[in-house]
Amino acid sequence: MKRVVITGIGAITPIGNTFAEFTESLKQGKSGAGPITLFDSEVFKTKFACEVKNFVPNDHMDRKIARRMDRFSQLAMACTKEAVADCGIMDSGFDPERAGVIWASGVGGLRSLEVDIEDFEKNGRKRPRYNPFMIPKMIVDIAAGYISIEYGFRGVNFATVSACASASHAISVAADNIRLGKSDIIITGGSEAAITTTGIGGFNAMKALSERNDDPTTASRPFDKDRDGFVLGEGGGALVLEEYEHAKKRGANIYAEVAGSAATADAHHITAPHPDGLGASSVMKIALKDAQLNPEDIDYINVHGTSTPLGDVAESKAILNIFGDHAYKLNISSTKSMTGHLLGAAGAVEAIAGIAAIKEQFIPPTINHFTDDPNIDGKLNFTFNSPQEREVKAILSNTFGFGGHNSSLILKKFS
Repeated sequence: MKRVVITGIGAITPIGNTFAEFTESLKQGKSGAGPITLFDSEVFKTKFACEVKNFVPNDHMDRKIARRMDRFSQLAMACTKEAVADCGIMDSGFDPERAGVIWASGVGGLRSLEVDIEDFEKNGRKRPRYNPFMIPKMIVDIAAGYISIEYGFRGVNFATVSACASASHAISVAADNIRLGKSDIIITGGSEAAITTTGIGGFNAMKALSERNDDPTTASRPFDKDRDGFVLGEGGGALVLEEYEHAKKRGANIYAEVAGSAATADAHHITAPHPDGLGASSVMKIALKDAQLNPEDIDYINVHGTSTPLGDVAESKAILNIFGDHAYKLNISSTKSMTGHLLGAAGAVEAIAGIAAIKEQFIPPTINHFTDDPNIDGKLNFTFNSPQEREVKAILSNTFGFGGHNSSLILKKFS
């Protein structure tokens, strides 16, 4: 099998619009939550979210093209632009037919769909037509298409959709494609822009969101006794994956290596995790086997950790099941406590948080911990409230999606 390394990173998140800004905010334990500004949320029970701040699409792409894109595609193009510049591939010859894009989103162009439906309901009898760009704006695969067009990548090109596991699955499939010798380089990751009326309204109806409107910055409380749901986030994360010999030949900077991955299903419930974390246990076990690592080799787990009553308990059980006594020696944290839940983009942004941990040798914190949950083993080190300096050689990142979709990625320090 070929080795797969990461040679470029781009991030646009609620706590930083570049990889460097994002890393610094992780070190500071910064919350990205605040009152919703993207639309009038007054009628909803939840009136806050983790929005990307100071994002101007025209700073990242042509104004005319930006107007034809939904926000999720604009965010995809912005973080990809940083990643491509970072890896330097455009300045060193490459075979465009062996260069691909595998991109993820959970819901795609939700706001664009809303706008056209609202416009039709208002004006449809007078002007019975939809915007000709409605379909290209909303379909999930369009971001991958735009990226390939921008950079001339003519190889593998598609989107992965598996709810909150979407971006982790994209990275996993991209790595396998390179490992099997089918591609030399793939831009992968995910983007999401679901802070909309139907996004907030729909998750409110499910009682999935925190309603702590009086204090948004402390609302995302993974593993805390008083957690009351997740905080919706938006943004994107881009990774340039490259075959090691290809990267070595052109003298590329290498951040980390993709050591292994896995995907499983709970086969239990459409939204609730298996109470004993069976799917989560199996996906971590298989990922370790794929990476040819032992549980003791993992230093840090970036958990799914959404701040939901059932999910946090199930994941902590799964960690104890797979890691045994070593579970008490490794660090665990949920960066969703800072970024909110980016749905289909979560796996990309959280993989990038893991790379930051390897690069800077620190553990990002799980902020907003106030009260221990008696249903969660208190001896586990969730890195509550403050970052921790630590030697980090290998990290595991979990993402679990509605429908029972589970994904685990293992990244390790390159050597």
